[in-house]
Amino acid sequence: MEPAASRQAFRGRWVRVDEEDWPAGTWEVVRPLDAACVLPITPDGDVILVRQFRAAARRPILEIPAGLLDVEGEQPIDCAARELYEETGYRHDSIELLARVLPSPGFSTERIHVHVATTKHRPEGEPEDGIEIVRRPFAEAVEETRAGRIEDAKTALALLLSASRGVGG
Repeated sequence: MEPAASRQAFRGRWVRVDEEDWPAGTWEVVRPLDAACVLPITPDGDVILVRQFRAAARRPILEIPAGLLDVEGEQPIDCAARELYEETGYRHDSIELLARVLPSPGFSTERIHVHVATTKHRPEGEPEDGIEIVRRPFAEAVEETRAGRIEDAKTALALLLSASRGVGG
């Protein structure tokens, strides 16, 4: 379906907002770039998480490596692999898609491509500036998620989907 009319209300570096006219009224639709993320699991069964400051949350958040699909022609799986290395210094031995999700379809067109990867034993590079690497056993991270202590939605989804499929544990 398409709106009767659409007007650009705002355009920034990473997001655009359109006002769209629909039979039920006018809606503001946020159009960010899509993203890819990856749950890295080491050969020892640990997950590699990153803690970094997030301006919208006003504090550091514990999450999996992720990034915008901002490289022309780059596939989501390649973006996930690139972000894994850039943010953590780890490279993957294998990587696969877990899900494609719409985190907030009531107002946003954003799609996140969620992956899981098996990493090399040790990092081959340094973490990105401003990132703290947090390594913990897979089962512990899943329990933290079930207890509501991991708030980031893409991270919680990746952990719970992986656990339900018998990955990592």
